[in-house]
Amino acid sequence: MASWDHYRTLLAVLDDGSLSAAARTLGLTQPTAGRHIEALEQEIGAPLFTRSAGGLAPTETALALRPHAEAMAAAAEALARTASGEAEAMRGVVRVTAAEIVSVEVLPPILTGFHEVYPEVVIELAASDLQEDLLRREADIAVRMVRPTQGALLARRIGSVKLGLYAHRRYLEAHGAPQRLDDPTIAAIGFDRDLTMQRALAERQVSLTRDRFAFRADNNLAQLAALRAGFGIGACQAPLAARDPDLVPVLDNVFRYELEMWVAMHEDLKSSRRMRAMFDWLVEGLTAYVRS
Repeated sequence: MASWDHYRTLLAVLDDGSLSAAARTLGLTQPTAGRHIEALEQEIGAPLFTRSAGGLAPTETALALRPHAEAMAAAAEALARTASGEAEAMRGVVRVTAAEIVSVEVLPPILTGFHEVYPEVVIELAASDLQEDLLRREADIAVRMVRPTQGALLARRIGSVKLGLYAHRRYLEAHGAPQRLDDPTIAAIGFDRDLTMQRALAERQVSLTRDRFAFRADNNLAQLAALRAGFGIGACQAPLAARDPDLVPVLDNVFRYELEMWVAMHEDLKSSRRMRAMFDWLVEGLTAYVRS
């Protein structure tokens, strides 16, 4: 069986598009990266890349191997994190994953407090709106805005985070407060191509389609930035909006939506002191956030 180093090089070439870029990413020489790919091709008996004007183009075989190589990479990272500290020691690595807006706007002060108490624990934060797989150990602990459905997880419900409509004072001073949700003069901030929120609102008999928005972005941080800039009216978590005196709630009697917040980790990690400490710290910190 080929070495894990060879599959790691395969992933780097798939991501970076060339042997030279992959070698820089991995801290290898280009000839070494080339030998890794050649060794894989010889073992598999099929080419993995073809040369093109834009660099190396992956073959169907390479693309078919990618998810398996990514699973190996996640397992290798989990192995390294586990080996980085003994079960009872308050040192080592803890990898936390959360949605981008929670990672940027909510978690930094909570994680700072943890670091001040446990300075020897290294924190990795995976900020992504994609769901990292805890069972495959892509992360150790996850903050979820939906109820975790995978088995073998230790999960704690934090509570419900209210989502409301807000506008910056500058926008309201210039345009006035809206009286109804379907007002065509509203400069609405909302989603672009991701229809997840539209479907969730439709379940609550709230009809909002893409063509209603004057500012469209599937990134929640971009939407929040536009809201703070005074672009128009958009949704925001109530505890976040409460931190900014210039964000004013609007149409509170028309639009009401709540998101559940959970903290979850693989049940096998509860014997690790640092994992359990982070889990409990997040539960406490996020509970205070939700109640605010």
